[in-house]
Amino acid sequence: MIRFTYAYLREQLQGILEAGYEPLTCRAYAERKNALPVRTWVNRVDVDFSLKKADSIRGLFDELGVKATFFVRLHAPEYNAFDFENFRILQAIQRSGHEIGYHSEVMDEAAVWGEDPAVSLRRDLAVMEAMLGQRVIGVASHGGLTGVNNLDFWKERRPSDFGLVYEAYDHEPEFNVFQESLYVSDSEWTRWKCYDKGRLIEGDRRSPAEHALDGHAVLHTLVHPDTYYHRHFYE
Repeated sequence: MIRFTYAYLREQLQGILEAGYEPLTCRAYAERKNALPVRTWVNRVDVDFSLKKADSIRGLFDELGVKATFFVRLHAPEYNAFDFENFRILQAIQRSGHEIGYHSEVMDEAAVWGEDPAVSLRRDLAVMEAMLGQRVIGVASHGGLTGVNNLDFWKERRPSDFGLVYEAYDHEPEFNVFQESLYVSDSEWTRWKCYDKGRLIEGDRRSPAEHALDGHAVLHTLVHPDTYYHRHFYE
């Protein structure tokens, strides 16, 4: 079984860089869509449960000169994005040149509060932008354990309807990274999974650095800070 230590993650990041990939935030991918590097690495972080662990991931990125997009929740019972320490961490992420996006749960909000999810999204974006002092141009729909699919919000809507440039899984030609990349995620906690241009590759548990050796034009990685530790999972 893989031990998802910070040291192991560092090895993965180094391996991707040594394979010749240039790391981009989601914002940079959208901005450079028509002139991408020969080997493009879209680097995404979903902060599901711990901004303090996200700060450790940021430290690894900064050490290696790697940029990423961090998607942050606003209504997580596990963390308050704007408490004293977490807001300090968000500021550090900004100062390091990373992008911060919104990890959206608007369908969950609609189910709990009985309101239009579009109203929820606009309010959440306004709150984030006011606190961060900068425009938020991208969202990634959070997948929790509620049985509600937050991606359903986008079935008949476009990011541009809300002043956004992208949603992480959208099919708009301005972004569409999930369908145009080799996507590798640690979202199964103890093992990797991958999608090739939107199609799940059953049984392929190779790590991002191993996939990088295949030379895909666009490698898209998603990590969750909660997965990683120094010595053991329960530290």
